[in-house]
Amino acid sequence: MKNILLFGAGKSATSLIDYLLANAPRQKWHITVADHDLILIKSKIGKSYYATPVALDIKDQAARQQLFTETDLVISLLPPHLHIIVAKDCLQFNKNLLTASYIDPEVRKLQADIEKAGLLFMYEMGLDPGIDHMSAMKLIHSIEKKGGQIFSFKSYCGGLIAPDSIDNPWQYKVSWNARNIVLAGSSGATYREKGKVKELQYEQLFDHSKTIQVPGLGKLAYYPNRDSLGYMAAYKLEDIATFMRATLRFPDFCEGWNALIKLGLTNDTHKIQTEQLTFHQWATQQLEAGTENTTEEQLALALGVSVKSKVIRQLKFLGLLSTDVINLGEQTNATILQFLVENKLKMEPADKDMIVMMHEIEFERRNMATRMHSYMITLGEDNIRTAMAKTVGLPLGIMAKLILQDKVTLTGLQIPVMPEIYNPVLKELEEYDIRFEESFE
Repeated sequence: MKNILLFGAGKSATSLIDYLLANAPRQKWHITVADHDLILIKSKIGKSYYATPVALDIKDQAARQQLFTETDLVISLLPPHLHIIVAKDCLQFNKNLLTASYIDPEVRKLQADIEKAGLLFMYEMGLDPGIDHMSAMKLIHSIEKKGGQIFSFKSYCGGLIAPDSIDNPWQYKVSWNARNIVLAGSSGATYREKGKVKELQYEQLFDHSKTIQVPGLGKLAYYPNRDSLGYMAAYKLEDIATFMRATLRFPDFCEGWNALIKLGLTNDTHKIQTEQLTFHQWATQQLEAGTENTTEEQLALALGVSVKSKVIRQLKFLGLLSTDVINLGEQTNATILQFLVENKLKMEPADKDMIVMMHEIEFERRNMATRMHSYMITLGEDNIRTAMAKTVGLPLGIMAKLILQDKVTLTGLQIPVMPEIYNPVLKELEEYDIRFEESFE
């Protein structure tokens, strides 16, 4: 029997665990799920004969490394900064590693050692990054095989709330890690547009959000995501004029989030005491003191909007006008905002989330310019079996199966951009209604 070691049992692990357990009898594998929260693990694995729960402090080296001695494959769904701990253990114990997170500079330092050991560390094997790479590369290779010359590539993805579950002015609810939501975009963005490199600071991202038309949904807003240029080589599109990866949101969200940035409430550097600080004092901390205006009027003036505007309604909904004392000890603005987001924008049990992904590729073939759209819309079942969990977890599960069936000969530090990975993974994802529709113009 093969053994899989999974670190992390959070929001994104649900569908992965479901998949591994469903396949366990036929594939003859056993899953060990390690997390600091034993109750959480048990809620995910139930009473399955094929799974073992382990309560673990990830920084307890002896306890952690004991788990590596009898495993055949490691999957990490830990917070991104903790993957390096698992990666180093995988090297030490000669284990392959899968994760949905971005390749970071720390694991990049291990690249030569991973190759020398003949191991496969497959990073970015989730949704975005993950399904975006696989679906994009399938399109790119198909166009190039038919003699097409690509000159523009744009890829969009967003974890949203399904239209039927929208009941707040933000048009948004939390379906994944709330801290990642609060800090999204904080490093700014770099991309190429019409031959020129564009760089946007964090303060500009949501202010410059534009819209695209998605079939069946209408207009969605987007903002450039991280460093798009870093993927031009991976996609072998180094010479094209336009290359951008972007995040999707409903338009109202971008307008409201831009207001939070202007107020400095997403800052994660300076800590403040909150024992005697009210939410409205916190929200107006950067505004001029001594005014006789109400909090609502202060915020409206600072943001250049009407007190009856949608933005003020959004801030009010989050609790920024509340006279309640925060009382969370020493916190940064970002962690206070995270507390509000988790509580005010949480998914209710019957809510459904939605994943939207779209690729827009412009290419020339036989002197004819063509624009191609390929899009995917996936809905969750409820607030546990979400579309986010499904699209992050299933690619990892399918990849784990391919490795344990000895169908993957690839080694090294990789992301899923090669046909031997994306063809079987995308094909099986269609069995779970994760599929793309295409149109040309």
